[in-house]
Order: sequence, then C-alpha cells, then structure tokens
Amino acid sequence: LPSIISKLGQKPPPIHPDKDMLSRLRHVPATSILRRSFTNTSPLALSAQPSSEDAAAPKSASTLKREFRSKLSDLRETAMLGGGQARIESQHARGKLTARERIELLFDAGTFREYDAFKSHRCGEFGMEEQKYPGDGVISGVGKIDGRDCLAFSQDFTVFGGSLSATNAEKIVKVQEKALKLGLPVIGLNDSGGARIQEGVDSLAGYADVFQNNVLSSGVIPQLSLIMGPCAGGAVYSPAMTDFIFMVENTSYMFVTGPDVVKTVTDEDTTKEELGGSKTHCSVSGVAHNSFENDVSCLRATRALMSYLPLSNDPSTHNHLPSTDPADRECPALEHLVPDDPNVPYDMLSVIKQVVDHSTVFEIMPTFAPNITTCLARMDGRTVGVVGNNPAHSAGCLDIDSSAKAARFVRFCDAFNIPLVTFVDVPGFLPGVDQEHNGIIRHGSKLLFAYAEATVPKVTVITRKAYGGAYDVMSSKHLRGDSNYCWPGGEVAVMGAKGAVEIIFRGKDIEANTERYQERFANPMVAAERGFIDGIIDPEETRRVICEDLKLLRSKKLENPWRKHCNIPL
Repeated sequence: LPSIISKLGQKPPPIHPDKDMLSRLRHVPATSILRRSFTNTSPLALSAQPSSEDAAAPKSASTLKREFRSKLSDLRETAMLGGGQARIESQHARGKLTARERIELLFDAGTFREYDAFKSHRCGEFGMEEQKYPGDGVISGVGKIDGRDCLAFSQDFTVFGGSLSATNAEKIVKVQEKALKLGLPVIGLNDSGGARIQEGVDSLAGYADVFQNNVLSSGVIPQLSLIMGPCAGGAVYSPAMTDFIFMVENTSYMFVTGPDVVKTVTDEDTTKEELGGSKTHCSVSGVAHNSFENDVSCLRATRALMSYLPLSNDPSTHNHLPSTDPADRECPALEHLVPDDPNVPYDMLSVIKQVVDHSTVFEIMPTFAPNITTCLARMDGRTVGVVGNNPAHSAGCLDIDSSAKAARFVRFCDAFNIPLVTFVDVPGFLPGVDQEHNGIIRHGSKLLFAYAEATVPKVTVITRKAYGGAYDVMSSKHLRGDSNYCWPGGEVAVMGAKGAVEIIFRGKDIEANTERYQERFANPMVAAERGFIDGIIDPEETRRVICEDLKLLRSKKLENPWRKHCNIPL
C-alpha cells in the first residue's frame, strides 16, 4: 500500500505494506492469499466443490468441522482479493486504491469490523450463477475514526464493476438502518458502474431502498459520500441527498446520462470530465463540496471533517476538544485587514481565521460561489459553523448560487445543533436580467428562510457594510439573532451613499448631500440606537466577545411551532 500511495504523489502514512495489511484485516496468512487467483473463476463455486477423497467414505463430525474451518479460511482469503489480483492491479493502474485499501485508510488501524463478508448475489440469469464473489462487490461494516464509532460501505469496482445488485443494496441498507438506530454517521465510498443490468428491476428496487434510508437519516445522522470512481444514472441520487460530497480529481465523475447518451439526444460532444468531473461539480454545478488530488487526500480530508461533526443530532454527541487557544485572545490584525473604503475588496476568510481557534478552518465548497464563505471551525474548543460574505469575489453580493450554498450550510448546522457565527459585508443582491430570470427571488429567500428557521445560537458581526434586504437576510436581529455586533467602521443602510443621494436629491448638490448622508448613515449608530445591534465593538475584541456569547448561549432554548414540516421555497 505505501508504494501505491507513493505513486499517487503522497507521503505514505505509517501503515503496513500490502501483505501485512491483508493479514491484519482478517489474520489470514498473506502468502496463502497471494498464491490463489480467482480472476476468471467463481470463488464461491471453487470453495463448494468436494474432492474425490471427500466422497470416498463417511466422515466424522470433527472431520467435517475441521474441513469447514479450512474452507472458511480459504473463503476469507478469497474475500480479501475481491475480483482477483489482475483486477486489483488494473485498479491501481488507474491511480485508484481498492475498496479495502480505502477502508484501511479511512478508519483507525485495526478497528474496522466487516458485516456480511460472505454474502453473494442470488441472480440466476445470463450465467450469473457461475459468477459469485464473497461480499458481492461492496464492503460494509463499522470502525472508529479518531476513536469515535462510524459505519461505512465501500463499493468494490473489481467485482462486476461495483454494480449494485439486490444483495449488494441489502448490505448498504443494513449499514444505513443500523447507523440510524445507533445514532452514528454513515460514510459511503462510491465506485460503481451503476445498476447490475442482469438483475433488472431488483437492482432498481435496491436503489430505492437506499434512497429511502438517505431521506429518513437526513438531519438525524451525518451522511458523507466520497465519489472515488464512476457514479452514474440513478446512483447519483443517493450522494445528492447526503450532507457532504467529496470527489477525486481525474478519476471520479457523476452524471445522470453519460456523454454517449448526450451525443445521441442533443448532438453535443462532451467528455466524462467535462460533463460530470470534479471540477464541474465543485465549481459550476455545486453538486460536490470539494475535490482532492487522489484517494489518499480525499480520505484524509474526510477524517478531518469528521472531527468537527457530532455523531448525530443529539447535542451530547458533539466532539468538544480541550481549548488550547485562549478565548480572550485579542486580534490586533483585524484593525488592518478591512479597508475603510467600502469599495475596496478583501478576503473574508483571512478575517475568519484571525477569530477562530488556531486560525484553522475546514472550508465547505471553496470554489463554488466564492462570494460567500462557509466553513467549520472551533471557538473555545467547540465546533461552530461560520458564514461570511467575501468582498474579494463579486463584491460579496448575494446571488443565486451563494444563497443556495449558504442556505444548505445553515440548515445543516441547525439540524445538528452547531452554533452559527456570521460575518457580514454585503452590498445587496446581485442585479441583472439573468439573476431575475433564473429565480433570484426564490433562491435568495432560501437563505432568509434558513436563518429565520434556525434555533441554534446565532452570533453576527458586521465588519463593514450591510445594505438593503441583504442586511435582513444575513442573520440580522430581526431573524431572531441572539447577538448582533458591528465594528466602528460599519454601515447599516438601505443602500450606499451614492445611490441613495441620487434617488433622494435627484442629482442636486451631489457632493454636499453625499457628505450629509454619510455623516448620518455611514456608521452603525442609527442601528445601535434602534437596538438592531447589541453593541459597537472594536475589531481586536471580536474573538473574546464571540466566545463569551457562545458560552452564555449554551443553555439557549428555542423551539419553532409544531408542524409536519416547513415549506422552504425550493
């Protein structure tokens, strides 16, 4: 495994080489595994064939048990190889790890326990009865990530291309149902060619069972999808309903219909990468939340993300760490990061990093709608969700994509009891015919709805400007914000001074009237007088104030009126 990882361009973590890894997984002699080859023969059929010696005379019970144990050992060895050594080498040649190697890297060493290792398909059509492999193309089970329990399934592309059969789906559903029952996260490692055509509607029924469990688990337990190979057709809808989707560059893709179908129906020429590669979904469509150079980087990032997440929506399952960054630490750099001129851009992420513990964040969807920043971080050792308008891109305006991106993130945090910290520097909603025609009203209201609905602690800081309806949307006091602050250089107004003066004074005495308007409204005093902000704070004390408020708000109790479910403007 280290040699494989080295080829992928990453420094190998301290794990056993291939033979030792296989031995450690099931305590099976690695030399025995490597001697066998099941590339062109059904392993289950081999293990079931009696020898001529077996048929010679009746055997004692102890003999039968001993032989069964021997066959069981052989079958376990076979399961370790999936579709066979030749297919494993083919997988490596594509720059991909195998399903078992991925599981080995995802979980803490020696903690993964597999379920249904010997389960195989029941299909008797098209010669499938002669082709059976233990596990049937998916590895499922439970393990630990940083000492915390987690369930997972990993599709094995070396077995029938990772295609989904009825029994394959049953294994995934078992893991999903167990995770929901126990209140534990589920991670799906996707590498599949889609439905197993030989099984017809049974395969489609399996997908629907998986989808149903995705829906039932939503907002109850975290669900993560790692796209580490093909994911096409109906298979894409399960990851789409999970909380986070990670992709691997150049080896993974997602689409409902492939390039050949697109060419036939629309006469458009495209490639798998252009149609549904990681760059497309992380930067254009917004389907995926991030992409990584290779399997190892993706798995490492997944472990990092899990460290921020609770095991379920039960508040007692949060992963609180000892605080090693003083909560009252001053942030003098904040005095210089934000220019006074409201038209000069800056990177909001640099502001956020000054405030959170150890300047460490886990950014969500960094390349999609970069005009708003969403990330997970820690304040005083506890996880928080951070949202911030980013003036470095499109002046920090809210548009269709940024509204949908932030709304989904806010709702995730609210579902899992993660407090929200919002940094506001927004000139309003992006104007334009395209925005209006594509539904900025509907999409923009998603973010408003998400903030208004959220009952978790909400702390908001206006760093420079909050104009128009966007001021209301960005976790304002009017949307049940718990603590709302503004820096001395901030502005809260219907619009900027230039536009306001042109409307109010119809172009007369622009300079004089602009000065009058700025003197009155280009500061946070009016908002403070109305109680719309709780205080005007110096930038350097931002971290201390937020940490104090979050500690105070731990006992917050707020419930929305009973309803079957809300009707967010989808």
